[in-house]
Amino acid sequence: MSIDWPHFTPWSALAGGLLIGLAAALFLLLNGRIAGISGIVGGLLQRGGGRGWRLAFVAGLLAAPWVWQLAGALPPVAIAASTPVLIAAGLLVGVGTRYASGCTSGHGVCGLSRGSPRSLVATAAFMGAGFATVYLVRHLLGA
Repeated sequence: MSIDWPHFTPWSALAGGLLIGLAAALFLLLNGRIAGISGIVGGLLQRGGGRGWRLAFVAGLLAAPWVWQLAGALPPVAIAASTPVLIAAGLLVGVGTRYASGCTSGHGVCGLSRGSPRSLVATAAFMGAGFATVYLVRHLLGA
């Protein structure tokens, strides 16, 4: 493994991590809720109250790239997968979040920071599955 030193940006990565942690902590302190994206978006699809804050949360996520542009240029985005592969991957992620009762933000960021054993197991499972998938696709299948 080698580091692409011209594109290595530790300070922006650190700032991003700090902002994610701060946002998750404030969300918990001010709303008493875990900032799990799959649960928040899933709640939009259900009947009942609480749609306003969910819509505001998702709007903030969608507005983030425009806010980023105030500080600097957006990084280039290159997707090397076909549309059917992206659809299948999205569906598998959706199924996985239902089985795990949460997603990477709920378990990996909020759950681990709270010391949740269930989140530790869920995070280890989805990270392990991700590592295995990348190894399989890139090294064994040669795609």
